[in-house]
Amino acid sequence: MNKATEVEFVSVDPENKDLRALIERLDEELKSRYPHETIYVVYFADPKVKEMTFVVAYLQKQPVGCGGLRRLDPAGSVMELKRFYVDPGTRKRGIADRMLLDLEARALAAGCGEIRLETGIKQPEAIALYVKHGYLPIDLFGPYVGDPDSLCYGKSLS
Repeated sequence: MNKATEVEFVSVDPENKDLRALIERLDEELKSRYPHETIYVVYFADPKVKEMTFVVAYLQKQPVGCGGLRRLDPAGSVMELKRFYVDPGTRKRGIADRMLLDLEARALAAGCGEIRLETGIKQPEAIALYVKHGYLPIDLFGPYVGDPDSLCYGKSLS
């Protein structure tokens, strides 16, 4: 891998300015795709956010992507992939693939055996990425139950 395509995935805390800026851009993109629908955000004021794992992808020291993991059960055997985003200017370079694999490895190292996620019906690129990596459709869960714009996927890591 040459320097121009070398990506570093750095674990960051929820206060990280690069993470916050990337999530803000993600929210703007989602609002443009779903102008009248619910957007599921991370409430950084919630103390449980500090328990989440966040990663920022850096390409040539510039923040270009982010993702997070949230425990869905007290044991941490099931986690939810959250706030997964790659900047539009750096898409189609394999960053999302590598970041997803990095987050899966972190989940597995933390004792997680299954990852679940929610994405929207107007996000074909995200759906294709998850399916490519072995995520299968599952029933809507948690806050997504009953949301006609939501699709949920899951993958066993073991």
